Amino acid sequence: MLCFPNCKINIGLYVTRKRPDGYHDIETVFYPIIAEAMAGEPMNMQLRDVLEVVNAPVTSLHMTGLPVKGNDSDNLVFKAYHLLKNRFPGIVSGLDIYLHKVIPMGAGLGGGSADGAFMLRLLNDYFQLKLSKPELAEMALQLGSDCPFFIHNNPQFATGRGEQMNDIMLDLNAYCLQIICPEVHVSTAKAFSMIQPKSATFNLQRLPELPISEWKNCVANDFEAPVFEMHPELAEVKQALYDQGSVYASMSGSGSAIYGLFEKGEKGKIKSSIPFKEFYLQ
Repeated sequence: MLCFPNCKINIGLYVTRKRPDGYHDIETVFYPIIAEAMAGEPMNMQLRDVLEVVNAPVTSLHMTGLPVKGNDSDNLVFKAYHLLKNRFPGIVSGLDIYLHKVIPMGAGLGGGSADGAFMLRLLNDYFQLKLSKPELAEMALQLGSDCPFFIHNNPQFATGRGEQMNDIMLDLNAYCLQIICPEVHVSTAKAFSMIQPKSATFNLQRLPELPISEWKNCVANDFEAPVFEMHPELAEVKQALYDQGSVYASMSGSGSAIYGLFEKGEKGKIKSSIPFKEFYLQ
């Protein structure tokens, strides 16, 4: 059985409180980036991972594409398998797991979280476990704060650690999306340590009421200030997107990916002092 984990972008991101458990409360809008592969398009330009499971005597993880640091046991796909194996020991059996990585890591696009959540969804179907979306989301939270979003995989206004979500009626299909992924790995822990939590300066639930041309005057990502201080070249990419005609540009999550929304048929010609990957979704 095969599936294609997609990524997400954050539209606005406010860090509002440091919690007693060490996590932070946030307010953000998660927006899924789901695009069908175009005929003849190279796999590494599709901005989606590939995940497949096949029956096997012993479970093992096989990875291709972008290199993934760490041991197999630390991979969220492997952890998702063991969550369900422990809950359904008589049903979930051995598998060969194939993961092809395309979504850049450390970019704020949620690729790893998507892989873990899609693995739960895939195994739920593969072994006919009949888990509901709320049950899958609860399990996904054990993998990471962003993971429950990919169980729903539609635009969500998120609070808490990011796991408390409500549907938001937001549709960006009238625009083209250009995503620039510089070869910079941002430390989320370091970025959090440089933020002073405060109340959100804009109610992101109002996004659908606001023309996208006005977002740049109202919507902010609290991570941009500390991350741009650490990596000024990222600020230059964001400004370049605006200079090239982007209607709205922002860093996604804690970075380092920078995206721009353009009118249909338009895109920016971006130059940077550091290497980057570029994805363009029409």
